[in-house]
Amino acid sequence: MTTLFALYRAERGVVLITALLMLIAVLLVGASAARMALQGERAARAERDRQIAFQAAEDGLRDAERDIGGVAPAPGRAAMFAAGSALGFADGCGVGDDGANLGLCRHAAPAAVPVWQALDLAHDGAHSVEYGQYSGAAMETGQGFLPFKRPRYIIERMACHQAGEEASAAPTYCYRVTAIGFGARPATQVVLQSVYRKAE
Repeated sequence: MTTLFALYRAERGVVLITALLMLIAVLLVGASAARMALQGERAARAERDRQIAFQAAEDGLRDAERDIGGVAPAPGRAAMFAAGSALGFADGCGVGDDGANLGLCRHAAPAAVPVWQALDLAHDGAHSVEYGQYSGAAMETGQGFLPFKRPRYIIERMACHQAGEEASAAPTYCYRVTAIGFGARPATQVVLQSVYRKAE
């Protein structure tokens, strides 16, 4: 009888230990699942923020094209993009002292650092153009799923050649636009470039 009782008590102890081990395993699986869900949510939020910045950078490129195309309320700005004109395009980009040549950059020499890499587009308001500054376009920022600030851009004037164009022909010019867009968080930034040729 005492042997059966001792055996029964030992079995109760084993059941308790087994139940505790199973409980710990369930808790570990639950904690792991919660961590994976949080990581997935964080990744989705970061991707959404990158998409916001990407869209803002695209908007910056389109605004620069409007600027080059002459949709510029600022007097004298359209003259900067007249056919064959190099007026206003400065080394290191114009600073816009007179309000007309801000963000207009002379194309760097082949051995030099490209202008768009030399400037800090995210913080350089002295050399880059804010979205809508010359086109008058508006953009909401700073709340919800909107960029925390407006995109900025610079424009480089450079010689370009079309297919089938003779080497002896007078050079034509196109514009390389570099735009930076921002996400809802300041740390999220996307830089895009396009080459734009103005219709003559």
